[in-house]
Amino acid sequence: MAFSSAQPPYLSPGVPFHGAILGGLHDGLQIIIKGTVLYCSGNRFAVNFQTGCSGNDIAFHFNPRFEEGGYVVCNTKQNGSWGPEERKMQMPFQMGKFFEIFVLVQSSDFKVAVNGSHFLQYSHRVPFHRVDTIAVQGPLQLHSVEFQQNSGAAPIQPVFSTVQFSQPACFPPKPKGRRPKPPGIWPANSAPVTQTIIHTMHNTPGQMFPNPGIPPMVYPSLTYTLPYFTAIPGGLYPSKSIIVSGTILPCAQRFHINLRSGSDIAFHLNPRFNENAVVRNTQINNSWGSEERSLPGKMPFSCGQNFSVWILCESYCLKVTVNGQHLCEYRHRLKNLPAINNLEVGGDIQLTNVQA
Repeated sequence: MAFSSAQPPYLSPGVPFHGAILGGLHDGLQIIIKGTVLYCSGNRFAVNFQTGCSGNDIAFHFNPRFEEGGYVVCNTKQNGSWGPEERKMQMPFQMGKFFEIFVLVQSSDFKVAVNGSHFLQYSHRVPFHRVDTIAVQGPLQLHSVEFQQNSGAAPIQPVFSTVQFSQPACFPPKPKGRRPKPPGIWPANSAPVTQTIIHTMHNTPGQMFPNPGIPPMVYPSLTYTLPYFTAIPGGLYPSKSIIVSGTILPCAQRFHINLRSGSDIAFHLNPRFNENAVVRNTQINNSWGSEERSLPGKMPFSCGQNFSVWILCESYCLKVTVNGQHLCEYRHRLKNLPAINNLEVGGDIQLTNVQA
């Protein structure tokens, strides 16, 4: 059984953090949270698997507390009311130390491992498929939130292999003699968690097989750090297309796509969820022009959902399509199209694809 990437990871997000779980939770999905506990006045943090971003419905509340020697509280909140606590009187986290939390979703419960060792399991009190958001809060530096799921398919190439997460982010040492394999992080009655590894093939001339001495490499999913800037080779011209795709965060307020000409912004596309509007404008010499807000229909962007924006340059305007549906035309206010040669994307989204 192999695990493949379910969705791109969130890298170095700010805390408090709310992130969409694309498709919601399902049996076999594993979520990996990596971070560092900070030294500060706060003495507890929480990882919540919840419905939406209000915090009124939390299927699984994982809450380490650095109090009374340290313990971890687990609970469920329904319609704003907490249920009975379950406490694990151990503390696997340390102030100032890096950690990895592995959460495996199974049909009967959540299984949690910390730093490669099984820590606890928490039986479902509400249907887990209602969960569509992960939230993290407290005195943490969050490095990444990653997702893996059971692909059920055989590897495409024989150079693929799998390793158990007995030691996260490390490759197992070569065995010396006949020794039993170390146990995985999950109890014996659960399926082993695996990670797809791709062995790099560094062949010398005449060599038919990859060098066995070269360790395998893990290739992460492509992600973009926001705000994201990239050049538009040759600038704009009629028939030039720009595509921006991503996922809107569950608690998003706004994001923007800017086509820039030096310090000026030739085209500013700015969905605002708190105003239920998509604002378009131009900024010249640090001064904004008149906003355009009219839409042919309802707001085309939704919190927690994927989106794809296609901007097509014509001689007199930019044509904007969202998720395959025409949104607007925006007449050029800066006429020197080749000088519009930079793209900027920022705001409350996870960016997954840019074609400029």
